[in-house]
Amino acid sequence: MDTIAIVEGANDAQIADWLERSLRVALARKAVADIDPRHRRVVISVPGGSTPFPIFEQLLKTGFDFAKLIVWPNDDRIVPEDHEASNTGKIRALFEPAGVTVVPLAEEMGVPPFDLVWLGMGADGHIASLFPNTDPRLDDPCTVKTLTPDPLPPNAPFDRITMTLPTLLGARELMFVMRGDDKRAVFDAALAGENDLPVARLLKAAGERGIPVTVFA
Repeated sequence: MDTIAIVEGANDAQIADWLERSLRVALARKAVADIDPRHRRVVISVPGGSTPFPIFEQLLKTGFDFAKLIVWPNDDRIVPEDHEASNTGKIRALFEPAGVTVVPLAEEMGVPPFDLVWLGMGADGHIASLFPNTDPRLDDPCTVKTLTPDPLPPNAPFDRITMTLPTLLGARELMFVMRGDDKRAVFDAALAGENDLPVARLLKAAGERGIPVTVFA
């Protein structure tokens, strides 16, 4: 797939450097578009879980002007933000002291086009909280919806709120950070069209629409 770039062996700092460059390019694009500097912001969506946070910490050490960044979670567990399982709470605690605006998800909310969507993937091929049992559709009329994974992950047995496939595919570019041979095998099979898991549906549609995807593996 011509729109896929796979970067092997990058560490957290290198991924953070790539992210900062992507943010700067997005901000420069808005300057060229003559968007009023007072409203010039980069809008991204990020995953929860254990993998992103060391990369976030490295990103915050870079010289980007984080007051110009708006961050949305891809999904969250339906728990209070001060609960240890809340993605939003953890993202807010890390980013807001640096001046980042963090937007929590709410069902059927309006969602902007994203400059970048960073997605994680589970070993079952789920992305955001679009698990295989939820049968995510490319024509879903919802932007954000609540649902229940089946089976519920034992480490996070909560209902979820998540962006839908059309919302995720509204991004200018997508990225993944793929850790573990089991996940890589699932991702490679999805990329080859060998399964119909949620990640495969997303990748196929991204390829058809010319959305660039960068995968750090």
